[in-house]
Parts: sequence; structure tokens; C-alpha cells
Amino acid sequence: MDMPALVVDPDAPGSLRLGTAAEPHPAPDQLVLDVRHISLNRGEVAFAGRLPAGTVHGYDAAGVVVSAAADGTGPAAGTRVAAFGAGAWAQRMVVETSAVAEVPAEVDLADAAALPMAGLSALRTLRSRPILGRRVLITGAAGGVGRYAVQLAALGGAHVIASVGSVARGEGLRELGADEVVVGLEGIDRPVDLILDTVGGQQLTAAWQLLAPGGDVQSIGWASDEPAVFAPHSLFSLGPAKTISTFGDVHEVGPDLATLLGFVAAGRLSPEVDWRGGWERVTEAARALLDRRIAGKAVLDVAPAAAD
Repeated sequence: MDMPALVVDPDAPGSLRLGTAAEPHPAPDQLVLDVRHISLNRGEVAFAGRLPAGTVHGYDAAGVVVSAAADGTGPAAGTRVAAFGAGAWAQRMVVETSAVAEVPAEVDLADAAALPMAGLSALRTLRSRPILGRRVLITGAAGGVGRYAVQLAALGGAHVIASVGSVARGEGLRELGADEVVVGLEGIDRPVDLILDTVGGQQLTAAWQLLAPGGDVQSIGWASDEPAVFAPHSLFSLGPAKTISTFGDVHEVGPDLATLLGFVAAGRLSPEVDWRGGWERVTEAARALLDRRIAGKAVLDVAPAAAD
């Protein structure tokens, strides 16, 4: 039996289209989710064409549990949850119970769908170093990860420097908690202790020069699609070691998802949904993301809002 899903099609605009896919079959530690909303991430859209045709794409979803996991773990049928797992952009998905979190009653499911990939990336990279009273630089701060990182870093007591590609892209970031908003790296005249980098390329090598001894760059993304070329001897640094760290830890994210949802429920974290529409508009949403016309997150509705 087939179900509606967003599938990879190399001949479609943006390599994605609304089609059909086989119903998923859960493993004992997986639940079945009736997906109500999904969220697109720029990187997922950019790399969709590299996947085999017919692949159900995406990782971010929120909906209602249809079938609880056979092993007895996780939420019961009928529970509203946010989920992080492969094959999320479909009418139904299977996902490990360790990768879901119950959505508080105060939180709209569409907002919950915006959180998983971007929110987890921001939360886990900020937790990599103590940030209370430290200077934290966030590049690509107008994007999904960036806007969450600005808010979470401010909650953690950091001095937050938000780097964006243009003055217009910086609008609203001070209201989210940024102490400074800069275009590129202009005007940053003191070392920073932690960098959350989503841009890569030559901006990454320039940001490295701003890093204080003992500081770290968390490399989350590479939106520039440009190589990063470090000048000879530029990686030498006196004092405590400066580091560049990769990020890709998405193991057992349920508790961290619950933390993010709790912040939203308490009014301490804005979901930053800047674009919302039915999933038949996937091409429109994907193009807006790729063209950087979305500040924050894009959410697609799989079912009418009234169904929630």
C-alpha cells in the first residue's frame, strides 16, 4: 500500500516532488507517526538531487503517534510528538522512540516541526563549551540554526555576536538576544571564545583568526560551498590549543528535543517559522530557502491545520 510523500526526482525543480511511497514498517523500537507538519532545512534541499530517485527525504516532523513501539518504549498512541529521523517527509514515518519528544499542549505542532535538525544542532554545539560570560560568534545567524543559536546562547549568558550576509538579513536578531549584529566579520575587534560556523569557506579561515587561545570552532554547515584555505603557519597558536570540531551527533535526541520544546512552551525560544504552506508548495519553499529569502524556518503542512 502506498502513501503520499515528498520524494526525490532529479527531473523535478529542486529535485523534489509530491508523489507516493510504500508504507513504512516499524522495527520493535520504532513507533509509527501520523505526520501533520514537516520542516525543510536548506542543506537537505540543496543535496536532495544526490539521493536515489524515489527516496523519501527529510528528517523533521511533528504529528500524532498512530502505533506505539512494540518493545513498550516511548509514547502511547494518540500522543503528539516531534520527531527526528530519516523519511520524515511523508504521510507516515517510522522513528526510534529515542528520537521523539512529546509536544506540550502550549506548543503548536507546526512550531514543533521546525525544531529538530536546526534546534538540535544549535543546542548541542553550544553545549560543547561553557558559554556563561563568554563571547560566542554565530555565522549565518539569519538561518534556521543561526536564529536558534542566537536565542540559546543568550539564554546561556553569552555575549552573542550574530554574523549575517547583509544588513537586511540581520533584522530582528537583536530582539532574539544578539548583543552585536555584523555583516560578515566586520567590526569584530576582540577575540571570541566559541564560533558556531554554518558558512565555511574563506569566512571560516578569517573567523579562525578571531578565535581566542583555547577557543573552538564548531563546524555545523558549509553554506558558501567554497573551500577554506588556511595560510601557511596560520594554525600555530601560543597557549591553550585552538580547535575546529566537526558536528554530526544525532544519537538519542529525544531528551534534547524535549528541552527545546520546553523552552518554546515557556516562551523562552521562538520557533522562528518564516514560511508556511501546504506540502504541495514544496518547490516554492525550496527555492525560497536556496535563495535565502527565508529568515528562520520553512514548515509545510501535511494535513489541514484544523486536523490538529
